[in-house]
Amino acid sequence: MDGFVFYLKQGVNHITDLEGIDHMAFIITLCAVYKIKQWKQILVLVTAFTIGHTVTLALSGLKLISVNQQLVETLIPVTILLTAIYNIVKKTDTAKGGIQFNYLLALFFGFIHGMGFSNFFRSMMMGIDDESIIFPLFSFNVGIEFGQLVIVACLLLINVILTTIFSVKHRDWNLVISGAGGGIALTMILKHFI
Repeated sequence: MDGFVFYLKQGVNHITDLEGIDHMAFIITLCAVYKIKQWKQILVLVTAFTIGHTVTLALSGLKLISVNQQLVETLIPVTILLTAIYNIVKKTDTAKGGIQFNYLLALFFGFIHGMGFSNFFRSMMMGIDDESIIFPLFSFNVGIEFGQLVIVACLLLINVILTTIFSVKHRDWNLVISGAGGGIALTMILKHFI
């Protein structure tokens, strides 16, 4: 049980670490278009993202894939920027069926973010044989999922306060959150090239 708790904490810490703002920015941007009444859709969306990065973490941890970290570190903010742009320009109301594309987007972008986790995860797996990787991988990803859900819960709470008490329009909320996510992403992208 100690092993489970250790890897679970590593997953939570990895996702909530403010030095690794990219993952947090992606989750917040991904969920900016949703309202609290859509919590089931958000849960499925965040889980699709987790499934995506779990697959690439497993493949990387088993040394079945090797990725160029510099390329991945550039692609991660691109995923945030594309998500922000999609949130701002899309016409479909997520409450009326527009979420299917978002599931695919979250899953695909999860693959990319999982590649970003791969070096960190591999360093945790030093000395562990391939057969023993399943338990740490599971525990680590449960921690990541839990951390993501805490972030989303905080985001939704702030959304409810602003849209209910202060009468902020949900469209304005989406524009500000998605715009901020896009701005963070642009800064990160430029940092890679400057």
